[in-house]
Amino acid sequence: MTVRKNIREIVLDTETTGLSHENGDRIVDIGCVELINHVQTGNTYHVYINPEDRKMHPDASAISGITDEFLADKPLFKDIVDDFLKFVDNCPLVIHNAKFDIGFLNSELARVNKPLFNLDDAIDTLLIARKKFPGAPVNLDALCKRFDVDTSIRVTHGALIDCFLLADVYINLLGGRQSDLSFLNNEPEKATSEKRKIRNVRPERHFPPSEEELSAHAEFLKTLNDALWNKAC
Repeated sequence: MTVRKNIREIVLDTETTGLSHENGDRIVDIGCVELINHVQTGNTYHVYINPEDRKMHPDASAISGITDEFLADKPLFKDIVDDFLKFVDNCPLVIHNAKFDIGFLNSELARVNKPLFNLDDAIDTLLIARKKFPGAPVNLDALCKRFDVDTSIRVTHGALIDCFLLADVYINLLGGRQSDLSFLNNEPEKATSEKRKIRNVRPERHFPPSEEELSAHAEFLKTLNDALWNKAC
């Protein structure tokens, strides 16, 4: 019996005040969904963050539905960073367009003197999709449509909701829900198969056929063309 070690991954998404952390944009929403062996466990992390003196860009607010007023009483990044890092726990991050989210995360981490994420350690579903479907649209909406992932829960682009959608997309990019399931013990299936074989085998006969049975068999052979039983006699 082969026991597979549990593989923990974190599907992650962020919402931001704008598109450029180099120009001072900040993270306002972090969502995380835990996967164990590519299966959602129900364990999540979600937090809204006050971007301090940075205001939401109108386009970003329109996409996420997050407003400056909503964020006014939310915690600062420095207040949530330890809980966030504890949840992630150095596990691989599954991100759609990892360069964008890792760039913003590292910008926030640098502000509070915390270790930065390594972009090369992230699992970028955007790159996977581009390689798998060259020339086709590979944004999250397009991939949800391709894999028939239900997007009805999404009214606006929230980080946690997008994580749930991305988790389903990620599994489909890997080949579907059954592609990576590991059965630790296949003995029950084997036993069932053996029982099926036993039920289909007739019990051994410990007595000779009667005259009536031999006569019926002989009459049956007359109905066959070139019967093997006649050749064996």
